[in-house]
Amino acid sequence: MKLTFQNAISNFSETFALSKDKTQHGKDVIPGGFSRRTFGYGPHAIFVKNGEGAYVYTIENRKLLDLNNNFSTNVVGHNHPAIVEAITKLIPSGFSFGNPTDHELQLARILCDRIESVEQIKFFCSASEACLGAVRIARGYTGRNKIAKFEGGYHGFTDDLAVSAHPNPANFPGPDFSPKSIPDSDGIPSYKVENIINLVQNDFEATESILRRHAGDIACLIMELQSGAGGIVELDKDFVRKIRKLTQELGIVLIVDETITLRAAKGGLQEVYGIKPDMTVMGKMIGGGLPIGAVGGSKQIFNVMEQNQVMISGTHHGHPMACAAGIATMQIMDDSAFVRLNSMAERIKEELNSWAAKNDYPFVVFGCFSVLGYAFTKELGQKITTHRDYWHKIDDSKMMIYALEMATRGYYPVHRGQIGLTLPMTDEDVTGYIQTTKDIISEMYA
Repeated sequence: MKLTFQNAISNFSETFALSKDKTQHGKDVIPGGFSRRTFGYGPHAIFVKNGEGAYVYTIENRKLLDLNNNFSTNVVGHNHPAIVEAITKLIPSGFSFGNPTDHELQLARILCDRIESVEQIKFFCSASEACLGAVRIARGYTGRNKIAKFEGGYHGFTDDLAVSAHPNPANFPGPDFSPKSIPDSDGIPSYKVENIINLVQNDFEATESILRRHAGDIACLIMELQSGAGGIVELDKDFVRKIRKLTQELGIVLIVDETITLRAAKGGLQEVYGIKPDMTVMGKMIGGGLPIGAVGGSKQIFNVMEQNQVMISGTHHGHPMACAAGIATMQIMDDSAFVRLNSMAERIKEELNSWAAKNDYPFVVFGCFSVLGYAFTKELGQKITTHRDYWHKIDDSKMMIYALEMATRGYYPVHRGQIGLTLPMTDEDVTGYIQTTKDIISEMYA
């Protein structure tokens, strides 16, 4: 029988009936029913009661292989004993001080040792904060005000950066070679939007033209080497290396946002690409599941903070519990961990792409490490090299059918076309995901 959108919606709501009810009642006290709005897709959210290893367990007692892992945060899985031990060991001695603790220094040293471009670290409470902090540092260092970013690139919800991450595909502002900036939300002042210079992924000629035209005003270029929240787009290595050279020539501070991509290799995705940015944003996995963000950079640039030229401080910056959990996570994430995660990703790409091509299904899996993108394209053979490609070429209805049905059958992806792998996943888990994907796609095109 052909799997339709209505079938998928019905199956989803029947399977997660308690979550449907909980979402509705939650609207009495929280707008939309829950604070993390990006975790709701389809008719309602899925409420979780606990997690263990590679799995989460819902309030309906359904077991789901967690291919979301809090948008890639929980790279070592849920409830890892080393992280639990690090946190519980800290609790009796107190866990909220205005004073610094050794946990902050230890985590900073680990990250500086791992990432070649990073000489010093400043901790925040989230990667959104860290992105905003990196921009302030760049502005203080250069004396310029404007920010360059790529259309579709997401760097947190702050007013300064929540611009053109999710533009309306029906009405893209500006031509493909020169996208104009638009706010992602009401409530963002127009002067913030005017401070953003939008660039085009994987088109160096267009990007160079824009950067040279505005070079005297641009403090920094902030970018992901493989984007996440706006839809996965993998940047070409030669394109990135040219960008690095151009920003050095123009005196533009290059910020690489490794909030998600740090899990690609010990030194982050920048190590794989062979580049050294001026600053690196980190978050998610470096806190072991607790709230954290960080900016790393050269001593030369960070001197503006050393001299109090740029002031940044927060009540929970360098929080000992987040740092302790982060230390435990970094110790688990040795060379073999990255090899295992990336090899699972390569297996999924190879098996599903060859199967889809053999059967003429317009389905593709892409990405260069353990966070992968997937897409149902409108035509066979379409490739995703920019976010406009993503928004123009993807079949939204089939994307939603797939995500809903995967959850119903025991797998929890990111509905917009993303899966994240975790260390406790087994070969059997990967086999099950691959086979379930094949089953769903076959039924969708029956």
